[in-house]
Amino acid sequence: MNPKKLKYLLLFIPLILSVLALCGFGFFFKSGSAGAGILILVFTYFKKLGKARDVWMIIGAFVFSIAGDWFLSHMNGETKMFVTGIALFFVAHIGYLSFALMNGKIKWVFTGILLTAFLLFFFLKLYPSFNENSLMIAALVYLLISCFSLGAAAGIQADLPVRLSFVLGIVLILFSDTIISLKEFTGYNNLNFLILPTYYLAHISITFSLLKRELKK
Repeated sequence: MNPKKLKYLLLFIPLILSVLALCGFGFFFKSGSAGAGILILVFTYFKKLGKARDVWMIIGAFVFSIAGDWFLSHMNGETKMFVTGIALFFVAHIGYLSFALMNGKIKWVFTGILLTAFLLFFFLKLYPSFNENSLMIAALVYLLISCFSLGAAAGIQADLPVRLSFVLGIVLILFSDTIISLKEFTGYNNLNFLILPTYYLAHISITFSLLKRELKK
């Protein structure tokens, strides 16, 4: 096997940590998919990190994801903790969006369709459930940045596996967040079992995308 391709085995680290997190082994393991992703990217791009601004965007996104996850994991029903978590995930999406724009351009038609669909979902399904304006505004702003992140991801100029795996990562984040919004704002719990698996797989997919981009050279 090509020595370069052995680096793909590093993806088993976030995968194993994610499985342990799903088995209830605590926050350290919950942060493992993003944390291990950071270490893999630093290891892979170590000699180029000084110039790889787009890679830093993903590293930053993973850091803020870990922080946001901590607040959501410890909110105990407190609105301030939930809003802070959303704000940190918002910053993470800025990282994903920045990476995509550094490597392509936003797909405006696709983004417009996506925004229309999610705004309808927000105002028809979620809006009637809000009792606090701060929570409503935070959720709406987060929805907007999520849609723009996916629209920009769809416009990345890269080899098909690189582009598709990055897009898949953002799709999985959006999917996970949609289930969370249903759970938190409408009390719909039937899909809760998908929240964490899709969230962890999103980090693994995004890490694979950047790993694939570098190792194909």
